[in-house]
Amino acid sequence: GGLSALDVDRIRKLKAAYRGAEHEDEMHELLDRCLFDPKTAPPSIDTSMHALIARRHVDHLHPDAVISIAASADGEALTRRCYGDEVAWVPWRRPGFELALQIEGLIDQNPGLRGVVMGGHGLTAWGATSEECEQNSLELIHRATDFIVSEGRDEPLGSVRAGFEGLPEPQRLERAAVLAPFVRAMASTDFNTIGCWADDELVLDFISREGTPSVVPLGTSCPDHFIRTKVRPLLLDLPATASAEYQVARLAALHLEYRDEYRAYYDRYADKSTPAMRGADPAIFLIPGVGMFSFGSDAQTARVAGEFYVNAMNVIRGSEALSSYSPVPEHEKFKVEYWLLEEAKLRRRPTPKKLAGKVALITGAGSGIGRAITRLMADEGALVIVSDIDGEAARQVADEIGSADLARAVVADVTDEDGARRAIDDTVRAFGGIDILINNAGLSISKSLFDTDESDWDVQYDVMAKGSFFFSKYAALKMIDQGTGGDIIYIVSKNAIVAGPDNVAYGSAKASQAHQVRLLAAELGEHGIRVNGINPDGVVRDSGIFANGWGAE
Repeated sequence: GGLSALDVDRIRKLKAAYRGAEHEDEMHELLDRCLFDPKTAPPSIDTSMHALIARRHVDHLHPDAVISIAASADGEALTRRCYGDEVAWVPWRRPGFELALQIEGLIDQNPGLRGVVMGGHGLTAWGATSEECEQNSLELIHRATDFIVSEGRDEPLGSVRAGFEGLPEPQRLERAAVLAPFVRAMASTDFNTIGCWADDELVLDFISREGTPSVVPLGTSCPDHFIRTKVRPLLLDLPATASAEYQVARLAALHLEYRDEYRAYYDRYADKSTPAMRGADPAIFLIPGVGMFSFGSDAQTARVAGEFYVNAMNVIRGSEALSSYSPVPEHEKFKVEYWLLEEAKLRRRPTPKKLAGKVALITGAGSGIGRAITRLMADEGALVIVSDIDGEAARQVADEIGSADLARAVVADVTDEDGARRAIDDTVRAFGGIDILINNAGLSISKSLFDTDESDWDVQYDVMAKGSFFFSKYAALKMIDQGTGGDIIYIVSKNAIVAGPDNVAYGSAKASQAHQVRLLAAELGEHGIRVNGINPDGVVRDSGIFANGWGAE
């Protein structure tokens, strides 16, 4: 199951075995002895705190407003100003048994406490019932929010820097599509990642402010934040008005600096027991005028990393409004990031599937062969873009696969060059790039030479010969920008090589596709892009041809 069920009395008895803060990790191992069923989910690092607080219901929360107080230089004084004697202050300490004992001691000294603000971390509150606990937590959060509004200064990060404002939406969309594959390549130096792009007003405004370059290098504060966002983001120091080429070149230089700094950070604090470095690339890129790119091993991880950095933006604003932002010290961040308990969580993750970390676009994916390929690729771990001229069919296939973290539907007419370009741009904005293109869209009109007219000829060449050319062109451009190679696969037909009557338009259009495979394989191989074709025989199941076309005859 997804929940841990533990015997609280047994956890509390562990106090007798506690040997001090330097032995905290062994206490967490002992929590396994307190499980009712060892097959359930392992206890979290906050389990001791929940158990040692002698209240029936306990909330441990990371609200932006409260962390703004907790991560301020004078957080303790601000806590007293905001809450009086109702809430206590606990200086930063890594979650675990020692922190739990400190909070337990505060409650023993002041039984009327409603909660504690944990320095650099968050809020813990409690109640006699679930409803009372919830209401108590919400009231304390709202009070912190109101405190920032009433006591904080306006524009805590200063004015908007000229030229760093958000670009108008059309230019922003275009620039994001240009930058995404380059940024993904940087984020994937050590291992392949998936991207997520955010350009809401809060993000664009934060990046644009005068004070942002001084606070971003301080990184995030709450452990839940920096575990996912890494020690700090990479902030591009060029205005939105700079050319895309200049931005890419500057990002590349900043990326190399970031990697050197991250290695130095690791070397400063690592010892013989520290897990191996997990990669030196940023998880968060902040681009003036364009927004934020976040990266992770899959789409959900990338999205959540971005969401947590939005939380960090709110925290930084709040802290700067009240005082000055003073997050958890760097060495403490390292102790959490490379904590053996965090390493154990990573090792419990399931083995990645064959296509994990890959982004695939399939044309004609709303039915037949395309739908089957899309489902198979999703089953193998790829993130799929379900492209079809029938938007409803594409959305149905995407919905069957799962959430937007797994599949997205794109409406595209393969015969329209702008439509093909937009579909590829939508793909790289959604997931950071593209690794696999399946040229599957097709149709068949079976007529004799004498009955085939110009429209029969044109539509089949437009969909298959020209459509696959358009998609291959724009997908290959993004793959080259990524610098990580890729795969382009044509679903051709046995009719490309086997002649038969009543098939001149379809068979020759398929022959064009087959030769495109050979031509593009020769041209794109130097970029690590493989181009292959598959020549299926008749496919009956879910096929439009056999359901209501000539095959049904």
